[in-house]
Amino acid sequence: MLTLTFFAILALALVFFVVGRSRAVAVVRGDVRLLHSRPNFHGTLAMLISAICGIAMLVVVGSLWAAWLERDLMAAILNADQNLSAIEAELVLSDARALASGGIASKTDPLREGIAAQVASKDAWLKWGTIALSMLFAIAGGIWALRSIAPDWRARNRSETIIRRILMLTAAIAVLTTVGIVLSLIFETINFFNNIDWQIHKFLFGTTWSPLSGVQAGKLDPEKVGAVPLFAGTLMITVIAMLVAVPVGLLSAVYLSDFASPRVRAWAKPMLELLAGIPTVVYGFFAAITLAPSIRNSGEAIGLTIASESALAAGIVMGIMIIPFISSLSDDVINAVPQSLRDGSYGLGATKAETIRQVVLPAALPGIVSAVLLGVSRAVGETMIVVMAAGQGANLTANPLEAVTTVTVQIVMLITGDTEASTAAGPAFTLGFTLFCVTLLMNIAAQRVVRKYRELYD
Repeated sequence: MLTLTFFAILALALVFFVVGRSRAVAVVRGDVRLLHSRPNFHGTLAMLISAICGIAMLVVVGSLWAAWLERDLMAAILNADQNLSAIEAELVLSDARALASGGIASKTDPLREGIAAQVASKDAWLKWGTIALSMLFAIAGGIWALRSIAPDWRARNRSETIIRRILMLTAAIAVLTTVGIVLSLIFETINFFNNIDWQIHKFLFGTTWSPLSGVQAGKLDPEKVGAVPLFAGTLMITVIAMLVAVPVGLLSAVYLSDFASPRVRAWAKPMLELLAGIPTVVYGFFAAITLAPSIRNSGEAIGLTIASESALAAGIVMGIMIIPFISSLSDDVINAVPQSLRDGSYGLGATKAETIRQVVLPAALPGIVSAVLLGVSRAVGETMIVVMAAGQGANLTANPLEAVTTVTVQIVMLITGDTEASTAAGPAFTLGFTLFCVTLLMNIAAQRVVRKYRELYD
């Protein structure tokens, strides 16, 4: 309902755009030269004011009213049964909402049924009241903008100012979202280390990872939070994936950009990029059902013991998944190298292979580094393939034929487990913060490489 209201406000704003433009022409009786701003700017200003008033009211009233309703219902639950804790009261409210919407509750009793009746009644008031106020303010804002139209009305300046501030707001939201994510990681990481008495070395250098098995009264056992097996597994699978993806992707890009005929490039490049559209769960099934058994059977044929879930299978399939990212980006970068560099190399007597190796690839190195970095990021952040093909056990080994796990897999397991969220969030967020720091350092190193070679070839 609220989504439909949002689109209704946008449609109403478009109506005010048309009416505002027509009214601007009518004010000067068709002689638009008398207007300070073009009629379109008058319509744009009316549209912006109407949309901003309506959407702002929709967000503000909807949020405040929903918060008040939540507080009022919680108070009613606690007044009805003062023996309930805050968590139990939230469960009662959740069940009441389920009953009010026709769903299935975990438990049914007179308290839940009574609260469900209040939820149904007050939710209806909330929705229709928010809709009415939002549409009313949208109409009021649009009418005010229409009444303000005059020959000397600086609609262009005002509309451009509003648009500029909207763009600033969206940029600020993006920045603040990033800051909020980083701060949440930092705060949860601090809580985690406080929970293990600041034995940071146990986390960074410990070799036993089983944080939830040693929980006692909300305290974690420092001896069971060693993340070295996770980092080693992540590194091993990432290295295997990049050993597959970088040579194949880069050589594919070189062939498509400098050796393939236009006809071959026309079908080969889309076919290669089609790999990027395959869901990762499909790659995971392929690794678990096809590749992993093949590797195991091949190993047994030559006397090797290979686990049914191995880092090798996960790394190979992950590398196949990353190939189109490296290939497509590298191809674009290689094609962007000026033809004059190639012609100069040919003029000095270099062959095509020598030109590519000694001129084109060094000139395209900044973009290639960016493509490889993107591939590494995808490999580090991949979860589904590792879950299905590499296992979930925190096994510290340097043998790619054994089962390992990664940081992202453990984060998912911690968050989706049955343990209390406040206890499981600490290790999960700490792993995420560690991964964030590693990725940040990789980005800084890559930027230094890019800057160094860009100065040489710009």
